[in-house]
Amino acid sequence: MPNPLVNHMNHEMLELSPSAILKFNDDVSQIPDLIPLTLGEPDFPTPEHIKQAAIASINNDESHYAPTRGTAALRQAAADFLHQRYGLNYDPETEIIMTAGATGGIYAALTSILNPGDDVLIPTPIFPLYIPVTQLRGAYPVFMDTSKTGFVLKPEQLEETLAAHPNTKAIVLNFPSNPTGKTYDRAALEKLAKIIKQHNIFVISDEIYSELTYSGPHVSIANLLPAQTILLNGVSKSHAMTGWRIGIMAAPKDITDQLEKIDQFTITSTTTNAQAAATEALQNGAADTAAMKAEYERRRNFIVPALQDMGFKLANPDGAFYIFAKIPADQIQDSFEFSYDLARKGKVAVVPGKAFGPGGEGYVRISYATSMDNLQAAMQRIQAYLNRNE
Repeated sequence: MPNPLVNHMNHEMLELSPSAILKFNDDVSQIPDLIPLTLGEPDFPTPEHIKQAAIASINNDESHYAPTRGTAALRQAAADFLHQRYGLNYDPETEIIMTAGATGGIYAALTSILNPGDDVLIPTPIFPLYIPVTQLRGAYPVFMDTSKTGFVLKPEQLEETLAAHPNTKAIVLNFPSNPTGKTYDRAALEKLAKIIKQHNIFVISDEIYSELTYSGPHVSIANLLPAQTILLNGVSKSHAMTGWRIGIMAAPKDITDQLEKIDQFTITSTTTNAQAAATEALQNGAADTAAMKAEYERRRNFIVPALQDMGFKLANPDGAFYIFAKIPADQIQDSFEFSYDLARKGKVAVVPGKAFGPGGEGYVRISYATSMDNLQAAMQRIQAYLNRNE
């Protein structure tokens, strides 16, 4: 018998559907001999010197609360990292907060700025977490389907959407993108920034994959719109530290003064010894990132032509470790149905594109954050599956 108290819970939460990606993973995970190409995390272990920094922190009895914004050493390391890598200038004392991963930053940023009835512009396909967090605040996600423009937001589409939505409070950008791997160079960002600057809105810029950019140096939109940008980054993808849960949130002082309240009233602070590990990663982990990035690029250069030879249409990813591939026309076009069928019959798991919002249907996201042996075997299995369906 259902508990009647359920109906007294947060109404916005009751209307949310569970994560389609997590449900799909749960459904297929029990299939024997499955090769998963679903994971959105590095397959490398955290580098040894980073682990040793955490061990030293434990041995030094650094087991008490850290400041909500993060330890002074980590905030300084984060400020130095953002300056050295991207030319950004943030005061570590007043303009940086360490969050529980970039996802913690997403929650803190959107929760802090949104009021019921606000609109949030979201280019899709995109990592779906921004959508339920927006809805939980009683605000409205406004989707901008970029599937017809190479999965990048064009200035014309942004202008039209802003004109149609005068209650816009923020725009979300995620680049390099999960799930498409597409990114923006400086020229493209300058065109978007010119439009955004004319409006009193925030930019929530999730740049967690910034260190995994293959097509040229990563440019942060915070270089162009420092007063409007809430920048999200972290060590999860760049240093193989997803489970350590350390993210970076940077913004002007008067904004971070408000952003900090969310963590004060929820997590208090991130784990102290994990912060010691992240400090070591940001200070001395550049070579680790470079080695991982080179291996991801090698895998990308293998898997892209392999998929194209099978009839998948896709653009070469500029960054991250995903490929967003159009299902061949002679196969099942419903992305969930195709993905379930491929998992059951082909023994390869990919993520249905529909899970990433408008413009994603008919596509699948394939992660190459796995070994070359797994990728080679998966390509053979996918080819055999497609052949059976001809």
